[in-house]
Amino acid sequence: MPRVPPRWVRRVILAPLVVVLAVLIVVADPILLLVALIVSAMLPGFLRVPRIVLLLTLYFLWDASMVIALFALWIGSGFGWKLRSPAFQRAHYTLMAWGLGILFAAFTRLLRLRIVTEGAPSFDALFMPGTPLVVASRHAGPGDSFILVETLINEVSRNPRIVLKDTLQWDPAIDVILHRLPARFITPSGFTSRAARAQGVEERIGALASGMGPADALLIFPEGGNFSQARRLSRITRLRELGRDTMATRALKMRHVMAPQPGGLHAALSAAPDADVVFIAHTGLDRLVTLSDIWRELPMDKEIVLHAHRVPRADVPEDRNAQARWLFDEFARIDAWVEARNQEWDLAHPEA
Repeated sequence: MPRVPPRWVRRVILAPLVVVLAVLIVVADPILLLVALIVSAMLPGFLRVPRIVLLLTLYFLWDASMVIALFALWIGSGFGWKLRSPAFQRAHYTLMAWGLGILFAAFTRLLRLRIVTEGAPSFDALFMPGTPLVVASRHAGPGDSFILVETLINEVSRNPRIVLKDTLQWDPAIDVILHRLPARFITPSGFTSRAARAQGVEERIGALASGMGPADALLIFPEGGNFSQARRLSRITRLRELGRDTMATRALKMRHVMAPQPGGLHAALSAAPDADVVFIAHTGLDRLVTLSDIWRELPMDKEIVLHAHRVPRADVPEDRNAQARWLFDEFARIDAWVEARNQEWDLAHPEA
């Protein structure tokens, strides 16, 4: 069974369906909110159910608006004729920036989220245009990839090239816009003996990194999936099964990240020989693993901290094995930063 429907199904059925659902939700919203208020009065927590209704409404409206705007761009490009031209690529990046800006303005207010960035000498300085970047991030918590893309495009004026899981093609707006911009939907290969599959993923990432300009930034998640303790332990077990005991031992010492998979980053750096690397650690959403965690935390009222550091290309090992060890070192550094932040939070909130 395929992980996502065929492209024609996504375009002909799913994309129009999200517009219809958005209209139906808006029409039904007064009744839905009334029912949500009644149900919320019977449950612990303050207005959790109405918040969920509003979140879903906002997201469907956003998705539908993006689909309509993307359809208009397709028509304006000559029914797809000029979609790959520089002008229409810029138009799609502008639409992405506008769309994510609106989405985040609404969600951060509704969920009472604050996003803080830090780095030396400053977060903005780490991303100054002039050199292509490969941005390697921790992957933990719901929506962290959205936060990172929004930060890259709106806060530091970078054109993101994104490596993301193929299952995100279920979302019509994400599916359409990222098939028009530089991006790759992949099925994570993991640490696996299926060399052909892993090589295929690396080739696609290398193709995405090729030709990056001074304002581009390729965003990649070397862990290959959203962090959970179960996945972390499974990754360690797989490493041991493959005879990679040194990597498994190192991964066991890292409590907040999974063992990074070096192949994708190596492919990106091989295809972009002048790119520096920026590593991003973040915390604030990483304790939200299950649906019950998210329900319990609504409204989240959280501070999400993004911490970045930049590695000049001259300091990146070229040899594949040395680069893999270096990547583990960098993720150990991310793990230590997350541990320190969590300890600070626990001291500040002993009642939690």
